[in-house]
Amino acid sequence: MDRRSFLLGTSGVALSQLLIGCGGKNQSQLSVQLLKGSIPGQVVNQFQKSLQQQVQLKFAPIGQLEDLFKQLQSWQHSPKYSHGEGLSRYIPWQKGQKVAIADLVTLGDYWLKTAIEQKLIQPLEVQQLKQWSVLDEKWQKLVKRDDQGNLNPQGKVWGAPYRWGSTVIVYNRDKFQKLDWRPKDWHDLWRSELQQRISLLDQPREVIGLVLKKLGKSYNTENLDQIPALETELKTLNQQVKFYSSNTYLEPLITGDTWLAVGWSSDIVHILGSYPQLTVVIPQSGTAIWADLWVRPAGLSNEALPYQWIDFCWQPNIAKQISLLTKSNSPISTNIVASDIQEPLQNLLLTNPEIFQKSEFLLPLSPIAAKQYESLFAKIKE
Repeated sequence: MDRRSFLLGTSGVALSQLLIGCGGKNQSQLSVQLLKGSIPGQVVNQFQKSLQQQVQLKFAPIGQLEDLFKQLQSWQHSPKYSHGEGLSRYIPWQKGQKVAIADLVTLGDYWLKTAIEQKLIQPLEVQQLKQWSVLDEKWQKLVKRDDQGNLNPQGKVWGAPYRWGSTVIVYNRDKFQKLDWRPKDWHDLWRSELQQRISLLDQPREVIGLVLKKLGKSYNTENLDQIPALETELKTLNQQVKFYSSNTYLEPLITGDTWLAVGWSSDIVHILGSYPQLTVVIPQSGTAIWADLWVRPAGLSNEALPYQWIDFCWQPNIAKQISLLTKSNSPISTNIVASDIQEPLQNLLLTNPEIFQKSEFLLPLSPIAAKQYESLFAKIKE
């Protein structure tokens, strides 16, 4: 899954490579590599002011989740010096050069299993997270994994979610003016008026998943052969589709070549202000949701500062700022109301608890099941 690896602009306050503090020899330091646009710069400034001691903060935004994952791989697959304190943790890179390992890194939840399997990250010390108990049980379950990265209620905690979004329907209101209905749920994609007027993500899990959801099944169904109606439903949906893409699915909607698209909320929030004819809905029967997590690279000593930052992100007033300024959802209850948000974004940022409980994370499948999804998707598109 390459969720959002192709399109990530900044939102809210720009955060370029941000270095705060004087950097004295014995000064505490916190180094964070984060997804570009996922944390506003003013939140980092507020964190600096909240600290009791002088701390040098180094926040480096990276444009793609895939690059952050590869950075974790490069750190852990290289011969290391022994880990010391603070930013004295370095690994040899090239002759005469050393590269520091960040204290925290953004990781998409879809990458979590692989990162654990490859021993790229280490578990978090939950006792150092004062705000852990305020997280909804759904978020706690997501990051509790065994040492193979599989969900386990008794497992260790491997990440700290700080923002999330979902797969949504976005449509052109102008095209629906002559119709007596508006899209509300997945089953609307099969209506005859939408034949050859839909653009979909080029992703087996997303497309097959929405069909499974329409049929009352889970996005994470392991054995597709047990769903006899699935292939027929997929074939019918394919006749509705004009365009499959995971990075340009919005263009035909904007130009009028399609009437409706299915896509990721993180992409869609950036265009709504420019195209007022577009409306977003979260399917009423539930959808796929994704999360951005803070993770700790493997081999680091347990210092307090990374945990202070995670707790800071989970404070309701800070979580609200992150949500509003980055146009994403928060795992923390923030009391966001309609007056806080521009109208085009209200459907995305005002969480409906009932729909949220019906929604699912795209969890890792067995290798056999993953191949089944890919081969069925390829067969349908032919």
